[in-house]
Amino acid sequence: MVSFTEARSIILDSVQPVGTERIHLLEATGRVLAEDATAPWDLPLWDNSAMDGYAVRAEDCLTTPCRLRVTGFLPAGVRADGIKVEPGCAVRIMTGAPAPAGCDAIVPVEETDDGTQDVTLLEPVKKGQHFRFRAEDVAAGVVFVRSGALIRPPEVNMLAGFGMALVPVFRRPTVAILSTGDELVELGQSPGPGEIINSNTLSLAAAVQEAGGIPRIIGIARDNRESHLEKLREGLKADVLITSAGVSAGDCDLVRDILEELGAKQLFWKVGIKPGGPTAFALHGLTPVFSLPGNPVSTMITFEEFVRPALLRMQGYQRVLRPLFKAVLREGLKKKPGKVQIVRLRLEKEGGRWYASSAGNQQTAILRTMVDAQAIAVLPAESHGSVVGDEVDVHFYGNHIEME
Repeated sequence: MVSFTEARSIILDSVQPVGTERIHLLEATGRVLAEDATAPWDLPLWDNSAMDGYAVRAEDCLTTPCRLRVTGFLPAGVRADGIKVEPGCAVRIMTGAPAPAGCDAIVPVEETDDGTQDVTLLEPVKKGQHFRFRAEDVAAGVVFVRSGALIRPPEVNMLAGFGMALVPVFRRPTVAILSTGDELVELGQSPGPGEIINSNTLSLAAAVQEAGGIPRIIGIARDNRESHLEKLREGLKADVLITSAGVSAGDCDLVRDILEELGAKQLFWKVGIKPGGPTAFALHGLTPVFSLPGNPVSTMITFEEFVRPALLRMQGYQRVLRPLFKAVLREGLKKKPGKVQIVRLRLEKEGGRWYASSAGNQQTAILRTMVDAQAIAVLPAESHGSVVGDEVDVHFYGNHIEME
């Protein structure tokens, strides 16, 4: 049995990005850039105006009000060739238009009388004001987004600004999902005596999608060697294989033995956590294989703590663990020392502080607590539990409240 920390370290040390691809920029939002993006030209390409107003020479505007003759007009999208600001003059200019020769300041139209033949400046003028200088944002040859960066709307804007319609990103891993057990029936079938619907497969597929992977549901392995061989062979063709159930020590728990027969190297089996102890991890070549418990609560908990970080790393993410923060307990949390305990919590925020309470009965058969949970606390193995008022380290569960 390995510890919680050891298990996570083994997993993250065993996985790597699954490759790269070039995709259209609009499809790249939320993906991770796979190569440094270098500016092919200066941004901006020329000195230009940051305001609608007048291009002037600051030395002509030492006193206010100041009256100047308007000698030209520069809208955005035209060249400034042949246009110059002479002493005592101004050129009317629009935002983004190239700055004409001779000027060193832009006066916003709101600070003038908006004249067309002559203009009166009503406020003091400072050299360089409202000027966008060439290469002020990014100079040609400079890396402006580094490999490993998450592509958000700001990165899309800048990449588009340099004409990069196709961008290199780390590929999304394909994740085969297999449930095991004769008791399982598929969604849409009515379960008979002793049967249950295969909800784990859909839950895992949803979690894979949420983590950026591409789920590939390969069905149910029945409790016999032939079915396990067939399904596991198929699953090992994916970038990642996740199995649910069949990993304990019962007569029908065949997953680990069949994986070993197929050439998978087991790196650990059993983790010192509750829930989710009978979790195994193996490698088949470079393909990580996660064998998770069959209890739906344990399946989701172990996916969250072990599989999700691995999938993020395989997509090039630099930060793969959810950040921890402090929450004050509104009720005690019972725990026996010896194993890490993963507790499902509700959260409330008051006065800038987070407060936590149990999401309900923490038994692994109580699926409702996963629905109600907004956060998870990972209580250390040596902990004897916590009392009301204690601060505990927690992380959000899911994405629905992380913006708060």
